[in-house]
Amino acid sequence: MNAQKLLIIFSALVLLAAAFFAFNDYIYEQKQGYVAADYKDAEFIIEGERVRLGNETKYFGNELKTDLDNDGRDDVVFLITQNKGGSGTFYYVVAALNTERGYVGGQALFLGDRIAPQTTEKGKGKIVVVNYADRAPTDPFTTPPTIGKSIWLLFDSQSMQFGEVVQNFEGESNIPL
Repeated sequence: MNAQKLLIIFSALVLLAAAFFAFNDYIYEQKQGYVAADYKDAEFIIEGERVRLGNETKYFGNELKTDLDNDGRDDVVFLITQNKGGSGTFYYVVAALNTERGYVGGQALFLGDRIAPQTTEKGKGKIVVVNYADRAPTDPFTTPPTIGKSIWLLFDSQSMQFGEVVQNFEGESNIPL
């Protein structure tokens, strides 16, 4: 085989490798979504809509820094509020994963309307516990929230969403989280 054919084959292989890496990078960006330098600038999904903190969606706080995806970097769990002009203030818990490229936000989990958030804590293993006060189902929204509630959550870094860890259900396993 002469040198010209080898050069053509080598060039074709280099082009194929470059195309593969460019396509792989594109797929990664599509799957991961917007990457931000700061967790407060990440993009989150609320009811199927991509949102960033701004006019209608605000940072509330109750931050918890913990490694949600076992990559050795602290991710951030915190609360946000959304108010689209009605009388309600909707509270959500979100996670921003700290990746090599920056922070990637996940799907927001609805906590309630006009609740009174208390604390966000690290539970056993990878569990996140969000404590807040709510009203009885029969109370009007004008009644201040006084009933203490806790929701135990586990973040799935593949689907980028929280799942609720149900407490004390029959048939519960003792698998460590």
